[in-house]
Amino acid sequence: MGFLDDLFSLKGKVALVTGASSGIGRAMAMALARAGAAVVHVARGEAALKAAVAEVLAGGGQAAYAVGDLCRIESLPELAETSRTFFGPPDILVNAAGLNPRLSWPEVTPTIWHDTLMLNLGIPFFLAKRLIPDMQAKRFGRIINIASLQSVRAFPNGLPYGASKGGLMQLTRSMAEAWSAEQSGITCNAIAPGFFKTGLTAPLFKDQKVIDALARQTIIGRNGVPEDLDGLTVFLASSASGYITGQILFLDGGWSAK
Repeated sequence: MGFLDDLFSLKGKVALVTGASSGIGRAMAMALARAGAAVVHVARGEAALKAAVAEVLAGGGQAAYAVGDLCRIESLPELAETSRTFFGPPDILVNAAGLNPRLSWPEVTPTIWHDTLMLNLGIPFFLAKRLIPDMQAKRFGRIINIASLQSVRAFPNGLPYGASKGGLMQLTRSMAEAWSAEQSGITCNAIAPGFFKTGLTAPLFKDQKVIDALARQTIIGRNGVPEDLDGLTVFLASSASGYITGQILFLDGGWSAK
């Protein structure tokens, strides 16, 4: 093993990625697999999960999938147990599953509010809670949450989503406080992506003028592409980030800096 392998290789590690059938979750799962991790993909759509796993296997990686509706919190015990059966207990958890209803405030119902906050804010904690004992036993764990530009500012038609992502920023800090102490080897951080073309942002990408305007909001001058997630994902999952915890890293081309 060379210097870079010691820092960044994920060989021998097991990752569980929610929302791994598409968008940001899928891109992060692919990056983890290419870095050597065995990746368990979780989402609702089995066909898309099969395609993602097939891509990893075709590239010589290790992958499996579990179909799960994360809006049903009662399904978490079975999901956590199933995730252990493929490659062993996960060392890395990526909470990428999300919901953004994009509704004006009169359209927001209690059910929509509950479902959005549960999936975006509640599940990252309760799923991690199920996996933490194994991470503590191994004295290694990496939790990566997916925050948002809306963690720090308001966007139109974003009340429940913005509330959930603002909460997730503080949840990330609180999870770090709870689990990173006493040299546990566990860290918890969040990535706050800028505008990437995903299932959640697809409505915006239908309007080229809107997309061009968003690109101009960045310093770099373009919106994100899946490959932009690779480096930060592997870094936060690897030994290289062992002294970083409770942080929210904005992967947005400088959007939040302007």
